[in-house]
Amino acid sequence: MKSFIYHVLTGRWFMVLASSLIMAFSGSTYMFGLYSNELKTSLGYDQSTLNLISFFKDVGVNIAIVPGLINQFSPPWVILASSAILNFIGYFMIWLSITARISKPQVWLMCLYFFIGSNSQSFSNTSTLVNCVKTFPRSRGGALGLLKGYVGLSGAIFTQFYHAFYGDNSTDFILFIGWLPSLINFVFLPIVRVLNIVPQPKEIKVFYKLLYISLAVAVFLMALIIIQNKFNFTRVEYIVDAFMLFFLLILPLAIVFKEEFKIWNTRTDADAVAVADADASQFKVVTQVPPSSTKSQSKMCCFSNILKRPNRGEDYTIFQALFSIDMFILFAVTTCGVGGTLTVLDNLGQIGNSLGYSKKSLTTFVSLVSIWNYLGRVVSGFASEFLLTKYKCPRTLVLTLVMLLSCAGHLLIALGIPNSIYFASVIIGFCFGAIWPLNFAIVSELFGLKYYSTLFSFGAAASPIGTYILNVKVAGYFYDKEGLKQLQMKGIIREKGKELNCLGVECYRMAFLIITAATLVGTFFSFILVLRTRKFYKTDIYNKFREEQVTASTLPGLSSTGAAKEEQ
Repeated sequence: MKSFIYHVLTGRWFMVLASSLIMAFSGSTYMFGLYSNELKTSLGYDQSTLNLISFFKDVGVNIAIVPGLINQFSPPWVILASSAILNFIGYFMIWLSITARISKPQVWLMCLYFFIGSNSQSFSNTSTLVNCVKTFPRSRGGALGLLKGYVGLSGAIFTQFYHAFYGDNSTDFILFIGWLPSLINFVFLPIVRVLNIVPQPKEIKVFYKLLYISLAVAVFLMALIIIQNKFNFTRVEYIVDAFMLFFLLILPLAIVFKEEFKIWNTRTDADAVAVADADASQFKVVTQVPPSSTKSQSKMCCFSNILKRPNRGEDYTIFQALFSIDMFILFAVTTCGVGGTLTVLDNLGQIGNSLGYSKKSLTTFVSLVSIWNYLGRVVSGFASEFLLTKYKCPRTLVLTLVMLLSCAGHLLIALGIPNSIYFASVIIGFCFGAIWPLNFAIVSELFGLKYYSTLFSFGAAASPIGTYILNVKVAGYFYDKEGLKQLQMKGIIREKGKELNCLGVECYRMAFLIITAATLVGTFFSFILVLRTRKFYKTDIYNKFREEQVTASTLPGLSSTGAAKEEQ
């Protein structure tokens, strides 16, 4: 029994569960709307300053170049440990500032705190996503959809646990964001790592089972949101809800034990000992730099091969990928698409206030965004995988359709129709979530997996550029302009250091008309990528991984039954 438990804890499926739990508590940056008003009021910021701070938050979460490079040449536990430390330091300092336990920091220092805290998410994302994609290369769409889906749910998950721990104290919510994700990262330090590709029939069906449980979590959270919006819950009721949610989060353990037991049964006693020894050495030493790393680094740093690019799907060097037209187009699409949707998420609290919604409704908006953010991630991940394998539908085409749909959400906010923000929250949440698994999967498919941890981080770096332009320079500018105009009409002179508020549809109308136009430009670029990659996606892009699995079946430590034929 002890040997089997050890086999489970060091197996691929328990690593997926650990990664899912890490992701479920790694979406702190998407909850900015829950405490942004508290930040604005306690520190006396105008909207432009608040949006500048949220921009540095977005820079931190999307600048994953450093963790990408570290992950390329070091064990994964280094990335998770760094994530835990950065998360606690950043949000603890923010909590001290808002609660006046330290003197009011200058704006640049508050920006630094948010950058440090949010940058921890890029470390945890890099560790979990990259290792799962490399461990499950033929099910990368499902793996990315599942893990990024839990990130999308994290806002609603955090909210339920926060009410159970702290009641309705919104300032302590920031402290909660600081210590809980850090604790979870430390618990799973030795679990998340790259494991060998193990031949396993119907592997994608296991991901579907895990998807169904995550859907149950989403339905449960949606029901709680609706009920809590209608009734006032006591602290005891919040605690009961949190226990039920915790049970659903660990329910995938049943699937993990079942799948690992199947693998365990296919091995002879001698094979089991051999594999256990191999797993043990990998568990302790983790992934080491291959002997040819020096050669790989020289190739990676060499400029002479930049223009001699391999075929799509083969392993590009970092510079070959970065200077390719495909990467440029993806960068432009991410700038427009994520920049626009993230502007909505960061300003959701102010948008609701300007339109006269209650504080309770604002919590509902954030929770709706969280639920549909999750649905966007899992639907885009699993649906694009199904369409690709069944009908050879380019994943880039799905990305284009998602970009086009997000334009409708931006227009609803610009028009300010009564109660339209509920529908806008659903559309924007879905589209924001859908873009990420598609983006990450496309990068892995077009440029290969050899330098994936670095390349996908470069692609994500486009997000803060779009956020700075559309959030700080567009949304923040027009909000403050309209707010000052309203004060002047009332004959009031704004005092320095006092918050600036704006009321009415006009606060965000012009900003979101501009954002809609920018998203349409991004949609056009995405369609160009569809045309460029349509022939590539008509080929069998997973063929080489199928061949690797056949080779793996001949390795020592796996019995002949363990090398079951993969379902075609």
